[in-house]
Amino acid sequence: MTRDHLFHHEHGGEPDRRYCVGNRPVIDFSVNISPLSPQLPETPLDSFALHRYPAIDGSGLREFYTRRFDLDPDTVLPLNGAVEGIYLIPRALGFKRVMVFAPSFFDYERASRLAGARVTYFRLEEQNQFALPGIEQIAEKMRDVDALFAANPNNPTGTRFPKETLLALASRFPDKWFVIDEAFIQFVDDFPGASLMKDVRAFKNVIVLNSLTKFYALPGLRLGGAMAHPDTIRLLLRFKEPWTVNAIAEAVAAELVHAGDFEQEVRRLITSERAKIFKQVQKMPDIDIRGYAANFFLAHWNSGSSLDELLDYLIEKNMYVRDCRNFPGLEDNYFRFSIRKPEENDLLLEQFQLVGSEAETASA
Repeated sequence: MTRDHLFHHEHGGEPDRRYCVGNRPVIDFSVNISPLSPQLPETPLDSFALHRYPAIDGSGLREFYTRRFDLDPDTVLPLNGAVEGIYLIPRALGFKRVMVFAPSFFDYERASRLAGARVTYFRLEEQNQFALPGIEQIAEKMRDVDALFAANPNNPTGTRFPKETLLALASRFPDKWFVIDEAFIQFVDDFPGASLMKDVRAFKNVIVLNSLTKFYALPGLRLGGAMAHPDTIRLLLRFKEPWTVNAIAEAVAAELVHAGDFEQEVRRLITSERAKIFKQVQKMPDIDIRGYAANFFLAHWNSGSSLDELLDYLIEKNMYVRDCRNFPGLEDNYFRFSIRKPEENDLLLEQFQLVGSEAETASA
């Protein structure tokens, strides 16, 4: 990896950068956020919030986590989005050798390298649908590192990291760190049981990162937290900057405590639409689904032509999906698309069908 690559940071969900769409309305399937938004007060930017300092430690956000997920306050570290934790943890804990799964979210690798750590890949196998390997395979690799960065569910593959596997590894290697990013955990069918947020007090070497961006559709507000044993939280606090959670974020977090009905509505919608999309795509010979545990699908375009054909076709129809060919292991025509509102999903499925028919006609 070159120094320029290490410090150059891009986000996949930017249709303007790739296609210069300008002011054209684009249905953006590339970003993995909830298709619904919670009802929030009309003016959270009131004078009280704007004209005084927020809590130095983001206590309003901590209160959300303790009340909504029944967590102990001393196990929660409020963050300016989960990404603050991704960059804080390797630096604060002095990681030297880090293992990441590939393909996975690039910032795990970038944050570790910026902290001076050496990064090794554990390649997820295409022929195994990018599923997590067996516990003994992971354990063998863990002997050569001091930390593992992983996501559950994994992005962009949409595959799961079983909670039981993670806790078994943490028990076997108490001297190694396990950092689990649960940015999409609220979308899985068995939440909250699938989450590790409440297990951290019993495992000093497990850190859970959570983001409120995805499930509550709030990418403009950086809201997240790290959950860990109180001793670990104290270690992280030695390196964490003050005032990273602003007053508006704290005010919105206080409203999200009461968003139980919204959460149920989102989960019902995602479950229903996920099943519908999977069933219909299975009938399409040019697209194969690889992973769908969360609110997005990893898909493979196998029409015999380049993925660019599909991407160009969709952007002409004012739809944008995530080109995944910049992920290690996904160079061969992989793309990702999120689950949006039913009528938007239907439009995308219709275009999948049409472009597949056109490709079939062209090759005849």
